[in-house]
Amino acid sequence: MSAHSLLDELRWRGLVYQHTDGLAEALGAGVVSGYAGFDPTAPSLHVGNLVPVMGLMHLQRQGHRPVVLVGGGTGLIGDPSGRTSERQLASPEVVAANTRAIRDQLARFMDFDGPRAAIMRDNADWLTTLGAIEFMRDVGKHFTINYMLQKESVKARLEGGISYTEFSYMLLQAYDFLELWRRDGVTLQVGGSDQWGNITAGIELIHRVEGTGAQGHALTLPLVTTASGAKFGKSEAGAVWLDPNLTSPYKFYQFWINTDDRDVSRYLRYFTLLSRDEITALDALVAEQPEQREAQRALAREMTRRLHGGPALQAAEEVSAFYFGGLEPAALSADALAQLRTDAPFVEVAESTVAGESAGQIDVLKLLTAAGIANSNGAARRLLEQGGVSVNKRKLGASDRYLDAAGVLLTGRHLIVGKGKREYALVRVAG
Repeated sequence: MSAHSLLDELRWRGLVYQHTDGLAEALGAGVVSGYAGFDPTAPSLHVGNLVPVMGLMHLQRQGHRPVVLVGGGTGLIGDPSGRTSERQLASPEVVAANTRAIRDQLARFMDFDGPRAAIMRDNADWLTTLGAIEFMRDVGKHFTINYMLQKESVKARLEGGISYTEFSYMLLQAYDFLELWRRDGVTLQVGGSDQWGNITAGIELIHRVEGTGAQGHALTLPLVTTASGAKFGKSEAGAVWLDPNLTSPYKFYQFWINTDDRDVSRYLRYFTLLSRDEITALDALVAEQPEQREAQRALAREMTRRLHGGPALQAAEEVSAFYFGGLEPAALSADALAQLRTDAPFVEVAESTVAGESAGQIDVLKLLTAAGIANSNGAARRLLEQGGVSVNKRKLGASDRYLDAAGVLLTGRHLIVGKGKREYALVRVAG
């Protein structure tokens, strides 16, 4: 690898926004330990957090050591960067629970074994035991108010007001850099472009405390935008989380599948580890055959596989093919049905609740009311007579009130009831 291979790779991917002078030389001189921080202000990271994660992944792939800092301490304060109002302060118990969850998520992106194993740190280990007098004497004395007021994260908030709590955040982050410099030899901090002021404050603190010869570098990555101007990382249902209990693998897959043609080339570079040749080939397909959406499919597969694994990806593709393709319900695997349970209305009913007039029958009217598709047998009958009902994608008529249970129950005794072309409910008939 050349001395500049990491920066070359990141530049090609559009992931370099700004960096300190001398970073390329430092990367070429030997193994560099670099960190990025993640504050546990929510029980999960979301896709908007993935740019610095990818920065650390590329750092490790080029032979350097990533350090993941989970902000169990700073999470009690809240970073003012990129915000126009004060954060709601979370309790220590909530922050601790969020920290544990985020640790597990980040472990899926970095290799924590081997010669360049990633290191996980929690700044609660040093910040929660740091006394106020000690902090003001050892950290605060190195920064003037004028210096802090020049930082964008503070300047942007002056007119509307900023609390002393959030004003102090910069110094806490600077102290993190110093502490990691001492503990793990960290000389690089990676973050979003809005973090430049906080990162350079850390470099300044290292210089002042450890001497002007002490090395510290900054690398900032672009904040992700969409071509349409919408906020990246949001879907119609809200934020797209990395936790499968908050955003199912199917919805995660669909988020990437729905990427605008104008954005997909950038996102392939930002978020995947596909090679230049592979991405260039997909770029060509976007230009020549945009209707095929091959680039979006590649992006969705790469992201879903990495975060949730191969079986979850296969199940997400099955559910997508059920909704938008020609996949028959009988072909849905148990994993796909489990995902469908989280994305479609689901109800479990006793067999007697939907039983027909004869043994082994299912009464469609009872099924429709049990599934919540109709609020009465009368409404269910009208819906059936109008041809608006399907079971396992087979359209029913007025004469199809009673169905043979053995013929319609899918894996795990499930069946799928439909109203119109797009409204489905999943029902499990308990035997």
